[in-house]
Amino acid sequence: MFVLDGVLLTDGEVERRSYRLAEANGRPLVLVFYPGDDTPVCTRQLCSYTSDLERFKGLGAQVWGISPQDLDSHERFARKHGLGFPLLADPDRAVARAYGIAVPGLGLRRSVFVLDEDGAVRWKHVALAGLTFQHSDTLAEQLAALKA
Repeated sequence: MFVLDGVLLTDGEVERRSYRLAEANGRPLVLVFYPGDDTPVCTRQLCSYTSDLERFKGLGAQVWGISPQDLDSHERFARKHGLGFPLLADPDRAVARAYGIAVPGLGLRRSVFVLDEDGAVRWKHVALAGLTFQHSDTLAEQLAALKA
């Protein structure tokens, strides 16, 4: 379980609030750990997931992005690229450590976790180099498998 502060951009307005893992219970959740706001691969990844957000919602899932940057950085990133899901700040990397993806001195490994409606990890991908990311099709397949 965790609680992180985050930002959500909706229709040009940003809401800042705390996000609790427990509030996602009852619905699948895709946790997207990414190394940095406004970096090339992270931007492509999060823009891709935003483009497919309705597809994820159609499968009953929420998507949350998590990185070490602060809320001001997240807000600039969300506004610049029109990102449509919450971006959570994990500045001390406590959540990244809890998920086993923190890399001392470097930050975190690009990773995606699919959690079921009870919060249990049902699928994960942890990148070795972080130069690519998991496509929305793969995530949608994993989410669909939760319903099967």
